[in-house]
Amino acid sequence: MSTKSESKEKQSSNGMQNTPVSPSYSKITTPIDIEFNDLTCTVPRGRKGTKVILRGICGQFKSGELTAILGPSGAGKSTLLNILAGYKSADSVTGHISINGQTRDETYFKKISCYIMQKDLLQPWLTVQEAMQFAVDLKLGNISQKAKSIAIDEILNILRLRHAKDTTTECLSGGERKRLSIALELVSNPPVVFLDEPTTGLDEISAAQCTDLLKSLVRLGRTIICSLHTPSASIFAKFDHIYVIAAGQCIYRSTVHNLVPFVRQIGIECPKHYNPADFVIEISAGEYGSEWISRMINAVDAEFPIVPVSRRTRFEFQYKAKISKVSWFKQFVVLSRRMLLQLRRNKSYMYLKISLYIFLGFVVGSLFLNIGNDGSKTLSNFTFCFACLIILLYVPMSPVLMHFPSEVQLVKREYFNMWYDLSPYYCAFTIVNIPGQILLSSIYLLIVYVITNQPLELSRCAMFFSICFMCAFIAESMALVIASTLNIVNGTFVGPAISTPLVLVAIQGIGETESLSIYRKLIMYLSYIRYGIEGLLVALYGYNREKLYCPPAEIFCPFGTPRQVLLTMQMEHVVFWVDIIALIIILICLRALSYYLLRQRLNPNKMFQALHLIGRIIKNHFNIDN
Repeated sequence: MSTKSESKEKQSSNGMQNTPVSPSYSKITTPIDIEFNDLTCTVPRGRKGTKVILRGICGQFKSGELTAILGPSGAGKSTLLNILAGYKSADSVTGHISINGQTRDETYFKKISCYIMQKDLLQPWLTVQEAMQFAVDLKLGNISQKAKSIAIDEILNILRLRHAKDTTTECLSGGERKRLSIALELVSNPPVVFLDEPTTGLDEISAAQCTDLLKSLVRLGRTIICSLHTPSASIFAKFDHIYVIAAGQCIYRSTVHNLVPFVRQIGIECPKHYNPADFVIEISAGEYGSEWISRMINAVDAEFPIVPVSRRTRFEFQYKAKISKVSWFKQFVVLSRRMLLQLRRNKSYMYLKISLYIFLGFVVGSLFLNIGNDGSKTLSNFTFCFACLIILLYVPMSPVLMHFPSEVQLVKREYFNMWYDLSPYYCAFTIVNIPGQILLSSIYLLIVYVITNQPLELSRCAMFFSICFMCAFIAESMALVIASTLNIVNGTFVGPAISTPLVLVAIQGIGETESLSIYRKLIMYLSYIRYGIEGLLVALYGYNREKLYCPPAEIFCPFGTPRQVLLTMQMEHVVFWVDIIALIIILICLRALSYYLLRQRLNPNKMFQALHLIGRIIKNHFNIDN
């Protein structure tokens, strides 16, 4: 499908360039100029102190210009882009950044800018049209539906995506995915656009098309700043302004045409028919000697001085008056619709999960066949209850640990670019996943409950199922706590490692005649599995259940009386509703903790910034020692 889309794109590329654009939406009413002075950034390096990434650099990026930040790997170009976009924490950054001659207000600046990262993070099961519609619904508050449709059509025309509007994002080509990432951020018509290596991973034709589209957006009055990695000569020539960094310092800041004369003036001649971009990157990497870098650093201020921009007024009011914030409830509704649509589209994944629960149901049911009403197999029935809790621990946990860290990266991009607040997203995520978890757990529980011949009484079934549902939700919440903080690799290790002690401490005291010490009881009741196993046993054997069937071959059947089962398990004191309330409290606490950790992941406070800094110092320390 992607090949078909690309062929259509090539056939229509020339025609799309002449597509009329409505000035009411696409043009920027107030140009934004960015200026920075004495910008310095440092990072910790373990025992060796700190490493300076940027060393007091200065520069100016103007509206109506397509700017490229160049430099070798490790020079600091991505760091500079992150700082200017407000994506990097300011604790290790010093210097001054101004917008139109005024000191930058970082919170407000995020509202008038967008940051398109190198990795194209898109919702895989949405079509281009649907992705754009959801973006418009989330970012434009006081706009009518007709105006939203016009805005979508204009943006798709500008970025040449109209032919692919009914194609799902997973079937798009690399160039189309990059353009869709840009299109999603343009729905709020931001005056400033940052892009981290937009041409990386694209072929020469797709990279040239992407650059041409950025050039057309610049003509509409935007300020577009890109970091680039070894652009070709043809792509390099399309940029209006070049900013070159070497070892954290600026060695050039002017137009493409001034680069070769400037280098010649320093004393280095660019070979004929040689790509000027490759040449200046080789110089900045020190391949011609470090003395040339020093000469360029000393000459750049004299040759290309920074002229302060004139102070523009009222630009903040003009932008705020155009778009109002979408309400909390509208954000919740739109996000819920988007999540439900993706769940419905991802049928193969849902079928796989249903098949897994059915398989486990028949496996566990066959292992504990017809033991529910057999007094001689009561201990086996206890094992069955414990097995149900183990399955409803690991099976709901694993998909979250494998998937949610990737979801966090997407949420981080959308949250940073002011698509929505975190609370409506988290509420939508929680509520949308409830029916699916209940459905999957019910499939497993219905199979095992019937096959194992458990008591078919409505009240006991309701108690058994409710305990299992709560335990499944708690397992999912534990996974969210882990996945909100760690990546996939670390999370899949930490999740089972934390679960194992919970399982072990939960079975303390079962069948023992002596009571446990206070500290052992405290540890035992910190495990939600303890409340789960107590609730299941009370549901099956409590509340004056009739005497169990004992086979004639069994001479001694001590557990034919259900009350004797609870006495032997040291659970005669257990109250079912106390266990349910305890599970609800644990669930609420875990959900609140996962929300808090996710918020700190997206917007860390001082304490988490300090913890992150300490972690980086320790990590760098061990890397250095090794």
